[in-house]
Amino acid sequence: MSKSLVIVESPAKSKTIEKYLGNDYTVVSSKGHIRDLTTKGTGGYGVDIENHFEPLYKIMKDKHQIVKELKAEVKKCDKVYLATDPDREGEAISWHLYETLGLQKKDYERIVFHEITKNAVLQAIDHGRDIDMNLVKSQESRRILDRIIGFSLSKLLQKKIGSKSAGRVQSVALKLIVDREKEIQAFKPEEYWEIFIEFSKKGKKLKAQLKLQINENSGDKINIPNAIKAQEIIDNLGNDYLVHDIVVKEKEKMAKPPFITSTLQQEASSKYNFNAKKTMQIAQNLYEGIELGNERVGLITYMRTDSVRLSDEFIHEGKKYIIKNYGEKYYKGYFTSDKKSKNIQDAHEAIRPSRITYTPDSIKQYLSNDEYKIYSMIYDRALSCLMKNAIVEEDKLQIENNGYIFETTGERILFDGYLKVYSKYESDDQKALPEFVIGEKIKEPKLHQEQKFTNPPLRYTEARLIRKMEELGIGRPSTYAVTMETLKQRSYVKVEKKAFIPTPQGILTSDKLNEFFSKIINIKYTADMEEALDEISEGKMIWYEELESFYKDFKPLLDYADSQMVRMYPIETDEICPECGHKLLIRNGRFGEFIACSNFPKCHYTAKKEIPEPPVETGIPCPNCENGMIVERISKRGRSKGQKFYACNQYPVCKSTYTSLDEVPQKQS
Repeated sequence: MSKSLVIVESPAKSKTIEKYLGNDYTVVSSKGHIRDLTTKGTGGYGVDIENHFEPLYKIMKDKHQIVKELKAEVKKCDKVYLATDPDREGEAISWHLYETLGLQKKDYERIVFHEITKNAVLQAIDHGRDIDMNLVKSQESRRILDRIIGFSLSKLLQKKIGSKSAGRVQSVALKLIVDREKEIQAFKPEEYWEIFIEFSKKGKKLKAQLKLQINENSGDKINIPNAIKAQEIIDNLGNDYLVHDIVVKEKEKMAKPPFITSTLQQEASSKYNFNAKKTMQIAQNLYEGIELGNERVGLITYMRTDSVRLSDEFIHEGKKYIIKNYGEKYYKGYFTSDKKSKNIQDAHEAIRPSRITYTPDSIKQYLSNDEYKIYSMIYDRALSCLMKNAIVEEDKLQIENNGYIFETTGERILFDGYLKVYSKYESDDQKALPEFVIGEKIKEPKLHQEQKFTNPPLRYTEARLIRKMEELGIGRPSTYAVTMETLKQRSYVKVEKKAFIPTPQGILTSDKLNEFFSKIINIKYTADMEEALDEISEGKMIWYEELESFYKDFKPLLDYADSQMVRMYPIETDEICPECGHKLLIRNGRFGEFIACSNFPKCHYTAKKEIPEPPVETGIPCPNCENGMIVERISKRGRSKGQKFYACNQYPVCKSTYTSLDEVPQKQS
């Protein structure tokens, strides 16, 4: 009997798929990538620059046993299905498996599915194809770019300023944070004042703000720059506040499109304070499969996507569900614009539930609290986008006093539409206003004034930074979470009240990169590079030509920076190594500054950066050498640890030491 082998990336995914395929299939996992670039060749890049940037690969250290096991499984089977993730990274992993496992001599097919359900997996088996080498070359080009930029800039910055790393996307994201911080520091707040009245009607407390001053032609917006102007207006007000006008307007509120990677990360951050890494880990679990009683099911479609497209099958199932549960008047359908953003790959669908019948509450018992939150958001967002627009009535109440107009607004829902499902995720502070009639006198209004100041631009939170990166075309869905984590791990930013604040090292790093690499590390170049990678994936551009063009720009910048950037580390100290007598240096490493001996590698002495206080000078010349002066020191070791002693400050050239000043012979004049 013939046997088939299915290779996926994740062990969790393999468990789910095993449940769907019969005994004729063996499902195994590669546990991600099995090969990576070597560190051979120019700069340790792992590419042959002179030969059209041909990559040099090696099996990763921790994957030799896995490769051995995969080869053994291949020998047992008549056919191999490469079922890695449905994106460029997954395509590249399939290609590496093909090359490493010798599948050119084997009957193989590349299969893809965007949800891990039985139907999707079986359909994928029936629609195998060859590996798409355009996608592979696009991923390969990205990896080579990131290796060249990352290796080169990281080595340079470690050597010159003690920074830990730099990267193609990471450094542009850091620049956004640093530039925003500089805007905040340069910001000069401007004073302004607000005047408002507070009053009640039918138990509802209302607040109306002064907005306009009526003149002969129309109403001019009020500008109150200082307390003098505020008091002038207050002095002009009378005692009577009358309803001047009531403006009623109907409007429609439209549901948001289903989630893509960036919007899911943003919403999880704002609603639940989840960072991007946590959100993507939860989504990965939901995608790969959850045990629901007697079955294991992938609950959502693939979570790395920048497309809002939905399948016809899901729309059809969603329609039946909405009509059955809410009525025909709630179903609208789903229409996306034919005009796509130039940055959208549209490789697969939006993030949606794999089955409409798996409602969040029906499977809540099988999910962790965090999984339930993320799954509910994904489910409700995908369902609500198929529903009719909500219809709301907006009311604007204008109150007049001696030609000054105060305004307050309210809103009432006439038809809830998609809000029937999604209202809990949309904050709405607008409340319906009580009924008023024109000319009505406001009872017992209380007049207030407040001094305020304009605010600086907001710092970037994870959600804001991801939104900005997406808007600018920097990075891709798979890079957002990694970028956020790298900035924190490298100590380039700290997080306070969810906002990124650049550290001094982060600012220094960004400034140096901007000084020497502004042609490469900038928004436009990075976004253009993403477009070029997209064109490579579509076969519209030759991959190595793009790399050659990049390197032609990059290499001169690197050489110039290496010769001209001022080296900050190591920093010499006046302290002496307690183990060999050479001078101690301040160096900068993975965990910040530390003390090390200048006699490395012969001497391996290191210590935390706790520079001792400078030795106390005594003013007594050393009696045994011409240049030295006797100083007071504290013993660091041995039985006398912590005790004072006196020594020549020219140690180790002069090794004169004394237990007290009385022992120091005085030089004869």
